[in-house]
Amino acid sequence: MLKKLLKKYKNKKTTRIDSLIGSNTEIQGEVRFSGGVHIDGKIKGKVIGENDGTSLLSQSEHGEIEGEIRSPYIVINGIVNGDVHASRHIELLTNAKIKGNVYYNLVELSVGAEVNGKLVHTPVKSEEEVELELNYNEVGK
Repeated sequence: MLKKLLKKYKNKKTTRIDSLIGSNTEIQGEVRFSGGVHIDGKIKGKVIGENDGTSLLSQSEHGEIEGEIRSPYIVINGIVNGDVHASRHIELLTNAKIKGNVYYNLVELSVGAEVNGKLVHTPVKSEEEVELELNYNEVGK
């Protein structure tokens, strides 16, 4: 499964998994990461990927997260109890079961994926739009 995931995202900036949370591991508290993280175990707390446009969170069918998730790229195939924020792309695979709202820019849903909450589209501002917005604010002063 991990090789398929890496192959699919090879054209993205993040193509490697830097951290692995194994199936016999349970973490209580906030987890912050940069790069790629793969979750097979349980996390009770927020999981936050650096919003640099390259962070990837992937969760196997054995993984379980109780808390909010934030990352540019997210692939879920397990259980999540909490809101999910994917600023770039989220993929919900067959065994994904989310109890919470999903905020996304681009979304892929596989047959069998469940979302018990709202799907909320949140477009990403391009660098040009942000730059124009700043120039407008400076001129308005």
